[in-house]
Amino acid sequence: MHSTEPEAVNSQAWTHYGAHHLYRPTTVPEVDRISWGFWPAGPGTEVLGVLSGLRVLDLASGLGKHAAHLVREHGTTVDAVEASATQHERATTRYGNLPGLRLIHADAVEYLMQATEPYDVIYSIHGFGYIDPHRLLPAVASALKPDGRLFFSVLHTNAVGRGPSQSVTARPEILPLAGGKPLTVQMWVLSPTLWEDLLVDNGLLVDRVDILDAPDDGNHVSVRLFRAHRRAGVSSGPQSSKSR
Repeated sequence: MHSTEPEAVNSQAWTHYGAHHLYRPTTVPEVDRISWGFWPAGPGTEVLGVLSGLRVLDLASGLGKHAAHLVREHGTTVDAVEASATQHERATTRYGNLPGLRLIHADAVEYLMQATEPYDVIYSIHGFGYIDPHRLLPAVASALKPDGRLFFSVLHTNAVGRGPSQSVTARPEILPLAGGKPLTVQMWVLSPTLWEDLLVDNGLLVDRVDILDAPDDGNHVSVRLFRAHRRAGVSSGPQSSKSR
């Protein structure tokens, strides 16, 4: 399975991002909650519900700090998948010896398609926007148990006030880099209706969408948090041939 051209751009950007922070080095504090936006406000870890005894996957886990928080503070066993080799290196350097946390370096879609046992819960903080949803969502559905739960946050409005696209296409966005020149990435910034259509087409039902706006005046950034589940009795993969 091969990534799309926009995903290749993102892979290069995140490799550079991880290398920058490895050799800078950057000090990142531990988290005491999951923040679905870019700020410590709004819904937190409680969104995920009770996780004890469940198979949990953090998709596009980056440094791994949220997965580590769930392991340490909530007694959860978490698989954390990250495609960037340098981001994975940052995670293993920091959390490689943490019992209950399995750090996996792999393309997200390839990992999901090869998963031998489905997950009860899959979550992703900002990761879905960097992966072609036509490639990603069938794989997510295939890796979730029937009635398994999915949680993911995605960009809705960027810093200059540009809202979501009305077609399933990637567009340029800026990835800030502390202490370095900002990086250009290609992101799928889609309307909530488009996201829901794509989810439904793959056997996933949306339970709720939270609006997460920046807490400070003058900041246009807005995020959407999707809470969904896989329909029991429905096979994974596209359920419709509708053109998006």
